[in-house]
Amino acid sequence: MTATVTAMFHRSALRTPGSAAWRFRRSGLGMMAAVIIALFVLAALFAPALTPYADQGRGTPDLLNRLQGPSWDHWLGTDDVGRDIVARLLFGARTALLIAFGVVIVAVVIGVIIGAVAGYFGGWIDEVLMRITDVFLAFPPLLLAVVVAASLGPSTRNTVIAITVSWWPWYARQIRAQVLSLRTRPFIKAARAMGVPDYQIIGRHIVPNAMTPVWVQATADLGAVILTAAGLSFVGLGTRPPGADWGLMIEEGRSYVLGGQWWIAGSAGVAVTVLALAFNLVGDVIHEVTDLKADNR
Repeated sequence: MTATVTAMFHRSALRTPGSAAWRFRRSGLGMMAAVIIALFVLAALFAPALTPYADQGRGTPDLLNRLQGPSWDHWLGTDDVGRDIVARLLFGARTALLIAFGVVIVAVVIGVIIGAVAGYFGGWIDEVLMRITDVFLAFPPLLLAVVVAASLGPSTRNTVIAITVSWWPWYARQIRAQVLSLRTRPFIKAARAMGVPDYQIIGRHIVPNAMTPVWVQATADLGAVILTAAGLSFVGLGTRPPGADWGLMIEEGRSYVLGGQWWIAGSAGVAVTVLALAFNLVGDVIHEVTDLKADNR
């Protein structure tokens, strides 16, 4: 996602003992989580080719086959309107990953711009931008996302907007702290003395050197966004039917669990848990190996 993360997985870095990539490669949990994420990404990209029920994955019902249990034709059964659960999970992975990466990318862009400008210029600019940030931070993130989603109405796009509104302030605070420590460094003072414009100093020298902790946090946040998006869909504020969404599948299947049709809600719940946990594990391992790299300098 960034030069830092890309450098971690450079071929030469993977073979260099003591490097961050080498440490990540030696982490069994980290590699397992990375493989799981890769499988979900591939499943989302090639969803139509991986199931003969692609139309059902997109939402087309098949009422003659509703609430069938797992079988050779439907490995995880069908839902209350006869759609194949595997197909719904595959297309639901598209929705989950789209929301997760959309929220994190947009939130990081907004947070980095605001945090970098506030930290670099300081003074009244810093005060105004940070007080605006504090207003958003005053609300619990999930509550703020629910309020915004309820105001905008249920849809995948509005889910991205709602979660982004509650997420960007954390990145703004994080990047500001990094910028405050970087703006007094000798190379920044030298650039100013040479007459380099402020926007170039921020864009070329400060932000690239301040992004490592932001991207480490962003990797772990992908899992949290997936859980939040599933929660919004569960309460009717996320993706609208017949769109494929894991939270929506849990909501649609919960009333059938006590009747023995566990596969609708259960399969989606497992998918949400596994993917969110995988992102959290990768984020934790990256945080650990980058900290170790910093300690060895």
